[in-house]
Amino acid sequence: MKNKFIYLAVLAAGFASCEPEFENEVDANYTSGDADFTTYVAIGNSLTAGYMDGTVSRGSQANSFPNLLAQQFTLVGGGEFTQPSFADDVDNLGGLMLGGIPIGSTRLVIDASEGRPETIVGTSTIEVSNNLQATAYNNMGVPGAKSFHLVASGYGNLAGVSLGQSNPYFVRHATSPTATILDDAMTKNPTFFTNWIGANDVLSYATNGGAQSDGETPAADHNTTGNLDPSTYGGNDITNSNVFASVYSTIINTLISGGAGAKGVVATIPSVTSIPYFTTVPYNPLSPTALGGATNINTLNAQLYGPLNQIFSAYGEPSRVKLLSATAANPILIYDADAADRSAEITGALTPTLGAPTATAFGMVFGKARQATREDLVVLPASSVIGTPNTSSPSTLININGVSYPMANKWVLTSNEKAKVANATASYNSSIRSIAAANGLAVADMNAIMNQLVGGLRIEDGTIYTANYFSSATASTVLFSLDGVHPNAKGYAVITNEIIKVINRHYNANLPFVYASSFPGATILQTN
Repeated sequence: MKNKFIYLAVLAAGFASCEPEFENEVDANYTSGDADFTTYVAIGNSLTAGYMDGTVSRGSQANSFPNLLAQQFTLVGGGEFTQPSFADDVDNLGGLMLGGIPIGSTRLVIDASEGRPETIVGTSTIEVSNNLQATAYNNMGVPGAKSFHLVASGYGNLAGVSLGQSNPYFVRHATSPTATILDDAMTKNPTFFTNWIGANDVLSYATNGGAQSDGETPAADHNTTGNLDPSTYGGNDITNSNVFASVYSTIINTLISGGAGAKGVVATIPSVTSIPYFTTVPYNPLSPTALGGATNINTLNAQLYGPLNQIFSAYGEPSRVKLLSATAANPILIYDADAADRSAEITGALTPTLGAPTATAFGMVFGKARQATREDLVVLPASSVIGTPNTSSPSTLININGVSYPMANKWVLTSNEKAKVANATASYNSSIRSIAAANGLAVADMNAIMNQLVGGLRIEDGTIYTANYFSSATASTVLFSLDGVHPNAKGYAVITNEIIKVINRHYNANLPFVYASSFPGATILQTN
C-alpha cells in the first residue's frame, strides 16, 4: 500500500519574510518601573534559545524571545545582551556537527513542489567542538535541557557528547567542561532574569509517545515511583515532581541571590494538548479510498479485524477492535502498552485455522493491539509512517503500519499516558507559581496562552492566531514553527509581548510591544 497519509500541506505560497519592526516612539513615556534591566539573563531550554523548525539557526536565534525582550529593555536602561554565536552558521541551515559528522538535522522548510515540510538541503557548518568561549552569555537557553540539567556539572563537557552524557548546545558555550548552566549565568550578575524551564521534564516523554528509546516498551514513570535521583532517569522519563520543585527552588534562590536581589519573570509549562505536534494527525485517517476500497476492506475484515473482534469480545473487550467501515473514516491500529495482553488467547484461537507458526505470529503482533480513539494523540512524525510497510513484521499478510500492523508505542500518546503528562505538568506549574509567589516574582502563564490557541488568541493589533497548523488559508496566523512544538518568529514575538504585559503589570513598568505581525513565518522554497 502506498503511503497516503501525509497531511503536511504548503502553508502559503509566497509567504515572505521581513525584518521585525518595533514600537519605539521617541516621545513615548517608557519606564522600567520597579525593575532594573541593566543586566538581563535568560535561563531555559529550547524555548529560550530561539529553537524553531527543528533546530537553532543564525536566523532563528535572532528572533528568540529573550533577544526581542532585550531590545525593548534598551529603551529603559537595559544593557548589552549577548547570545551564543551562530556566526559559523554561514548558510543559515542550523543543525550540528561533531567531528565533521552530523548529529543534528538542518532546519525545516516548505518544499512547494512536494507540498510538505522537509529539512533544507545542505550540510551544517556548526561544529560543536569549536568552543572558544571565555565568558558566559546573557541568553543561557540550552535546547534539550531539563530542570536538573541547569545545575549539573559536566553538562557542557565535549567528551560526554558522544556518550549521551552532555549537551552539544551547551558544549558550544560552556565556560569550562565542569561549568553548570546556572553557574555560568550567575557570572553575569543579573539584575533581571526570565526563567522558562521544565517543559522537557515531561515533553520528551510525551513526544516519544510515552515510550522509551526503543519505541516499544513503556517508559518508567519516575514521577509516580518516587525516584528522587535524576542521574538514574532515562532520556524520556518524567521528572519526579519533588525533584522538580527542589531544583526549581534552587534555581530561583540562586538567581535572586545578588546583592540588590534580582527581579524576574518565570513562565509556566504549556500543556502538550495545545501543541500541533500532538493535534495535527487525526486518530482516524484511514478513509475507505486510502484503504483501497470496499474489496480490500472486506478482505481485511474477514482475515484480521473480524477474528480479532471475536477474540477480544469473548474476553469482555468488544470495542477494542471493530470492523472497518467502507463508508466512513477509520481509526488506526495501535500498540497500547497498558492494554491487556491477549497474545496467548489470539494464538490459541487462530491455531486451528492458520496453523501454529502463523497463529503465534498473530498473537505476538496483536496481543496488545487496539484501535485508536479520539482520546489518543497521534504524534506528528507518524504522518509519514501510517500506511507504510513494517519491515519488522513476521508476515507480509500483516505488515502495513496502522492498518494491518499496530503503530508502535512511540507514535501515539494514549489516554493513560496523557494523564501522566497532565498530572506532571499541573504539579510543575503549581511549584512554579508557589515559588514565584514566595519570592515576589512575576508569572507569565504560558500554559494558559498556549491553550487559548486552540480556540483562537486575539493580540493587540486585532489579529487572531490559532493552532490550525497545516491550513494554507491560515498560514499567516499560525504561531508554531514546522516542527510542531516550538514557536515560529511570530510566535516568539507574541510570547515576548505576553511577558512584557506581565512585566508592565507586576513591576509598574511601561515597555512597548513588538509588532508580531511583521515577523516572518515558514520558509517556502519552490524546490528544495
